[in-house]
Amino acid sequence: MSETLPSREQALQLLRENQCSEKVINHCKAVTELALETAKLLEERGLKIDFALVEIGALLHDIGRSKTHTVHHAVVGAEIAKSAGLPDSVVSIIKRHVGGGITASEAEKLGWQKDIYFPITLEEKVVSYADKLIENGKRAPIEVTVEKLSGELKYEAAERVRKLYEEITGLIGDCP
Repeated sequence: MSETLPSREQALQLLRENQCSEKVINHCKAVTELALETAKLLEERGLKIDFALVEIGALLHDIGRSKTHTVHHAVVGAEIAKSAGLPDSVVSIIKRHVGGGITASEAEKLGWQKDIYFPITLEEKVVSYADKLIENGKRAPIEVTVEKLSGELKYEAAERVRKLYEEITGLIGDCP
């Protein structure tokens, strides 16, 4: 598996080749913009973060939406990324960005392979964080995502999303 990241143009091309809709591509671009802003704030506070990985991971985080708009888009996207020869670091961002993380028991109920579906690295957390703050291509308060998950009776996921939000905002000091 190569650790060479594709360029921004190559990542966008990969989204198009996999028939991602313009709506999904625009969402990915908005998430990328916010993720990079967040990464810059983290760096300004002395944290080490890989900007290129954040950018490419954010651009490709929803590539699985080319096949499904269910929670399964995370594992489907990870498979697409693996097949395209993308680095494991990008595959992990895609696989771990949903719901503030998916527990082992939730993954088992979903029929997913035994694996880690929680964002672990700072780059994974930043992409997941940014994703939860973009609704319909625009920035939205975290409450929008939390209320949506709660409305779907996904209370544990709502709580994980809020915890991730608090972790990142605690590191950056302010919401970008």
